[in-house]
Amino acid sequence: KTQGPRALWKGMGSTFIVQGITLGTEGIISEFTPLPRELSHKWNLKQIGGHLLLKGLTHVIAMPFYSASLIETVQSEIIRDNPGILDCVKEGIGRVVGMGVPHSKRLLPLMVLTFPTALHGVLHYVISSIVQKLVLFVLKRENTQNLPSESSTSVQSMLDAYFPELIASFAASLCADVMLYPLETVLHRLHIQGTRTIIDNTDLGYEVLPINTQYEGMRDCVNTIKREEGMLGFYKGFGAVVVQYTLHVAVLQLTKIIYSTLLQNVS
Repeated sequence: KTQGPRALWKGMGSTFIVQGITLGTEGIISEFTPLPRELSHKWNLKQIGGHLLLKGLTHVIAMPFYSASLIETVQSEIIRDNPGILDCVKEGIGRVVGMGVPHSKRLLPLMVLTFPTALHGVLHYVISSIVQKLVLFVLKRENTQNLPSESSTSVQSMLDAYFPELIASFAASLCADVMLYPLETVLHRLHIQGTRTIIDNTDLGYEVLPINTQYEGMRDCVNTIKREEGMLGFYKGFGAVVVQYTLHVAVLQLTKIIYSTLLQNVS
């Protein structure tokens, strides 16, 4: 409210950069190694293991840039002077070589962050893939049982071709985010610790707060949250996820209404 709507998109540019680094890394690794980027219809356990290993390696390589991007999304703009769009790349490289950005002694080594980062990335991919395939299977099965009438065949066929994919993708992302939210909470706290990150005090709205956590690793972070904050401590900020997916549902429904109206007018 005090910083304006622009603050809600803070760090968006670095998020896209991390996505690009992730996709590029995955493509390069799959080109120069036997690890498959996509699974064939006749998959086996070896192919699945190689595919998941590829996903894990990709997240590990992109980890320093992910950490820098995460800091940009939560860092108060009061202490940042016109951040550049490539700052997350520079800070990610500085995190690897140990130069550039000042850090405190509480900063966790990248090796400590490797396991939770790869675990979260692989689990998110596995859960979303399974849910997406299940939802697609159910939707296509319903579509074959509920055959449209002749007057609405063209309209319904176009809707059936596109919207099951969108709905399945939405359901997959929702299930993965909800199920892994506690792990993501732990992961974010570990990444930010020791980076001298200053966040806005959103309770008061006019001051900033430093991040002063002193977790020793993933296990210590889990135990500390459970001991000091209870199980609800793992779900801090979950309301934002609810708002995000509520808006996502509204956009999907609005898109379906508009698309149906256009198809009916054309037909």
